[in-house]
Amino acid sequence: MKRWRVAGFKKQILVSLLVASLPAWSADNPQHGGTLIYLEQQAHTNLYPPAGGFYPNGGILNQLTDKLTWQNPKTLAIEPWIAESWSSNPQKTEWTFKLRPGVTFSDGTPLDAAAVAKNFDTYGLGNREKHFPVSEVINNYDHSQVIDPLTVKFYFKKPSPGFLQGTSTIGSGLVSLSTLDKNFDQLGDARNIIGSGPFVVKSETLGHELDLVARPDYHWGPSNDPHQGPAYLDGIKLIVTPEDGVRIGALLAGQADFIRQIQAYDEKRVTAQHLPVYAEATRGVNDSLSFRPDNPRVSDIRVRKALSLATNRQQIVETLFSDNYPAATSVLASTAPGYIPLKNLLTSDPQQAKKLLDEAGWLPGSNGIRQKQGIPLSLSVYVSLPQPQNKEVLQLIARQWREIGVVLNVRPADAGTTVLNNLDPLKAPLTVSEVGRADPDVIKSMFYPTNRDALLQKGGLSDKVKHFRDDKLDQLLLKISQETDNAQRLKLTGEAQRYLLEQAYVIPVFEEPQVFAGAKWLKGISFEAVGRPSFYDAWLAKK
Repeated sequence: MKRWRVAGFKKQILVSLLVASLPAWSADNPQHGGTLIYLEQQAHTNLYPPAGGFYPNGGILNQLTDKLTWQNPKTLAIEPWIAESWSSNPQKTEWTFKLRPGVTFSDGTPLDAAAVAKNFDTYGLGNREKHFPVSEVINNYDHSQVIDPLTVKFYFKKPSPGFLQGTSTIGSGLVSLSTLDKNFDQLGDARNIIGSGPFVVKSETLGHELDLVARPDYHWGPSNDPHQGPAYLDGIKLIVTPEDGVRIGALLAGQADFIRQIQAYDEKRVTAQHLPVYAEATRGVNDSLSFRPDNPRVSDIRVRKALSLATNRQQIVETLFSDNYPAATSVLASTAPGYIPLKNLLTSDPQQAKKLLDEAGWLPGSNGIRQKQGIPLSLSVYVSLPQPQNKEVLQLIARQWREIGVVLNVRPADAGTTVLNNLDPLKAPLTVSEVGRADPDVIKSMFYPTNRDALLQKGGLSDKVKHFRDDKLDQLLLKISQETDNAQRLKLTGEAQRYLLEQAYVIPVFEEPQVFAGAKWLKGISFEAVGRPSFYDAWLAKK
């Protein structure tokens, strides 16, 4: 049979024919060699590891960098990797890590205690001169101390129980001192990322293609992985392929070995050909709409509750998605640590919604649109490109809200203006929010003012509004990040979810997975705890 592979593209992918036999599906024993063709929906942005939350970024960083620890995706337990062992004081204000000997970055420099200290000093404190932001997975960081070449100690101003799990995340990927000597803007070029991972960057055409090659001297995979030598693959060719149909077609035709972002409506096309679909949980804050109470049209809790009651999430998932996208039953996904079911606070009741809007003084006008003092209840939201079918989701919510007399204007995602407009509560009274992390700190990451600040408690860019703050919420989020008793920490996480819904600050819609598909001949693919692929154990079956 003939096998097709994607060769490159300008406006669309150009396909070249490679004459080869399709691999046989035998071999339990990994086979060495071959270049994996990986089609990614979006181009990466910045590869500074704390910016790795964007899945196109994380999918690259996961191949180039290692972490101090590894979070088992099945048990969520933290296991050794670059760190052989660790300990903390009872207050969780001091953490000590003993490192594995003999690990080096791909530029030949040692991954020793000094390098680890520099990494976390940068991630924990940021660097204004180089424009490096603080990592959202590190709380209350103070400083590091090199005890000896293989022992590093970290000190925190207040308890930081989530730090251990934070060392396993994509945002804590370890990079060389030469990488950290560069400015933030220089790290959009993958060639400037020097890690200790199983692959290194060979070449890059920014925004289009990235070629990785296996590092021949790599022998320090996660300690519980029996595979400790170099990657089985010779390399990975990542090609940015925005068109859903092109990615699916390339996979079905044998042009691609692995693709990301399979839309729900395409899943059956893949499974009908007996190809595997991987729907990986992200275990964090669900795909949601978050309100900005600084906007006077949503400052009244009755309005926010009405819009939540007008949202029929079951209709959304049944209309647009597959079984891989469960309807949300809380702020956090059901697979997330600290999740509690709060379906009773997420009911759909348009009649009750209308009643609340009447009580809030928003009455139907002659055209059916509710208004108050001559102002229509018209709101805007910007499409979020990383979220699956987000435009269609927002358009369906707009139709649901129109039934109670509310207009939701779905604005296109324009890279030039969307970011700034989304920081102005008068222009964006609500925003799409979602973040993956398998730790209770994820809820703080989304809603705390000095993190993602989804509610814009800092006021955003507008100086025409009275700045909204909820001290009760903020104290609750801080307690989660500082509580050393795990049972109590999970209890606080449940309280935060309940409070966010009781105040109607957020409308959770569905649990968002990362959905991939692979060829039959691709073996050994694995994923970290929040769904980013790892190609270290992957291999291509041969005839």
